[in-house]
Amino acid sequence: MNKLSSLLVACLSTAALTAAMAAGTANPDQEIATALQHAGMSAGSSKLEDVHAHLHHVINCLVGPSGQGYDSTAENPCKGQGTGAINDVDNKSKQRKKLDEAVEDANKGLKENDLKEAQKQAREVMKDLQDAQKDK
Repeated sequence: MNKLSSLLVACLSTAALTAAMAAGTANPDQEIATALQHAGMSAGSSKLEDVHAHLHHVINCLVGPSGQGYDSTAENPCKGQGTGAINDVDNKSKQRKKLDEAVEDANKGLKENDLKEAQKQAREVMKDLQDAQKDK
């Protein structure tokens, strides 16, 4: 009986820990902050390919691995922070609207072949994300 009790306690502890970890994985504030950091890196990059790479990182943070526009060949600096900021905020919130705008502007930047224009779009993404931080 003692071994059975120990096994039951271990199973329940593991289940509780797993549930707590799952509940704690959605951190849209952190996802937005990470996306903002990469938008800043994008805006400050001196090579077009670096601007584009960081914009991909922004999109990956915002849409999450199962989201439209997610690029599995690009880094996801928000891995482990949630399922994508867009998925982790209220669908009808002002914050969600700003995040949608950030994805739209990031996609515009990815289509740019001119460094200065791509950087300009990255700055727009930064503004969208800063606004999203305020509109919680």
